[in-house]
Amino acid sequence: MGELVQLEVHDGIGTILLTRPPMNALSFQVQEEIRQAAIEASQRDDVRAVVLYGGPKVFAAGADIKEMAQASYQDMVARSNALQASFTAVARIPKPTIAAITGYALGGGCELALCCDLRVAGEKTKLGQPEIQLGIIPGAGGTQRLPRLIGPARAKELIYTGRFVSSDEALRIGLVDRVVPDDEVYSAAMDMAEQFARGPAYALRAAKEAIDRGLEVDLETGLEIERVQFAALFATEDRAIGMNSFIENGPGKANFVGQ
Repeated sequence: MGELVQLEVHDGIGTILLTRPPMNALSFQVQEEIRQAAIEASQRDDVRAVVLYGGPKVFAAGADIKEMAQASYQDMVARSNALQASFTAVARIPKPTIAAITGYALGGGCELALCCDLRVAGEKTKLGQPEIQLGIIPGAGGTQRLPRLIGPARAKELIYTGRFVSSDEALRIGLVDRVVPDDEVYSAAMDMAEQFARGPAYALRAAKEAIDRGLEVDLETGLEIERVQFAALFATEDRAIGMNSFIENGPGKANFVGQ
């Protein structure tokens, strides 16, 4: 258990919870504890899906600027590696991940949400990459993950201006996947995670691997990644359960065991 970031596990769902009030500023300590929680969630067999949550008021309003303002170039050469490693650990969790976004997801907070597979936001949520207003650029994946998600032109406009995006606009441009009332964000994310936690664990892992790795390579290589993952699933128990259930009972009624 970290001091500022905890991993709570219930019924196959792991919640990575940020607890650094009032704004969940992503200090160096928080970054390291996020990395540790992500690694633990990746390794635990009792975690089948992950929700990343900052509490009912705010997801994460960005880096700890007071801490960062004192850093030199030499300091940030070292720290930038640790920062990216922290967020990459979340992106590489080999299970479905959902960001439950309340309040603000700005700067590093937005970049953290980008590391998840899906994003649920509250109606009053604001997202953005305002680093340009500090004389810097996103440094935890924003210049790479944001254009891959919403396209390069839209990403450039958001990063160049540093403006905040409402949840409605975020939904329209594909920055978030669902908008719900603010007090329903966590429950909506948990409902999604519950569906994944009951699913075929190895097939979900394979789908994530094929999509994420496929985006990094040319089409021919991506198709080979898919082919290998597809064939490998015929060695799993869930594949047999799913196909037999389909034949006997029709689609969508299989009780998977995660093996």
